Amino acid sequence: MAGGGSWRGWGVAFAMVLLSAVPLTAGAVRLMSLANGVEATPENVRFVSSPVAVVLHVVGAMVLMVPGAFQFVPGLRRRAMGWHRWMGRLAVGAGVVVALSGLWMAQFYRLPIHDGALVYAFRLLFGAGMAYAFVKAFVAVRRRDIAGHRAWMVRGYAIGLGAGTQVVTLLAGEVALGPPDAMARGWLMGGAWVLNVAVAEWIVRRSRSG
Repeated sequence: MAGGGSWRGWGVAFAMVLLSAVPLTAGAVRLMSLANGVEATPENVRFVSSPVAVVLHVVGAMVLMVPGAFQFVPGLRRRAMGWHRWMGRLAVGAGVVVALSGLWMAQFYRLPIHDGALVYAFRLLFGAGMAYAFVKAFVAVRRRDIAGHRAWMVRGYAIGLGAGTQVVTLLAGEVALGPPDAMARGWLMGGAWVLNVAVAEWIVRRSRSG
């Protein structure tokens, strides 16, 4: 049973990295273009004129979603507790940076033409929820509430993985219904976050009942 649980833990970690691969790759391409002095266009002018927020967002997401994913491997936690604690602090910090930079971009970057008010509202809602989850995770572990800490980390990661799930929902929506308008795009993106949060709550409740 222990071995099976360990393998499941590694599988979950690699699945999280795989799910986040597309948005992280897109973010890396964005950083390289900014570093190379890309010319401003209507599509990227918001990033070129104010690059700090997007750089923090992408770098924070890389830290959170790649090494941070392996925080969920039970065997690795047990065998390398010092690494787990150090990486946990880094993951919490990265999660807060991702959430706050996302909120800043949603508030101050001009919305792309394919987005709309619904996308903006969902970004504010889930960005605030992500920041709250990681702060609660930090407070819980400081109080030695390990179960609460794990639950809030799962919730924070679930919201952070929303960009990866959105790749799936947007692709599925386009295949089924054609290119979405701003309203449909908003529901497809918001639905991805809702799905992730629902799965996170199922995992938390299943863990507590176990």
